[in-house]
Amino acid sequence: MEMVRRHMIFTGRVQGVGFRYRASYTARSLGVTGWVRNNSDGSVEMEAQGSEAQINKMLSMLNHDSYISIDRTDMIDIPFKEDEKGFHVRGY
Repeated sequence: MEMVRRHMIFTGRVQGVGFRYRASYTARSLGVTGWVRNNSDGSVEMEAQGSEAQINKMLSMLNHDSYISIDRTDMIDIPFKEDEKGFHVRGY
């Protein structure tokens, strides 16, 4: 199974609605590693790594949360981190 790492910026109603904690819970339940944080411009930034299927499932679950409303997701592939453990919520 090929593993990927993605850097993502989410805009919409993504701050103050539990996005970071929902992302963390979802990532951990799916075995995805990485981190998530709020940005000062109102967006949320995330790096996530796992299989394509794991990351797609995580994004689908976030898009179907009743409080979160993602208007746009900018996403790029970035280098995989072999030694990363867990998924963490970061501050600004």
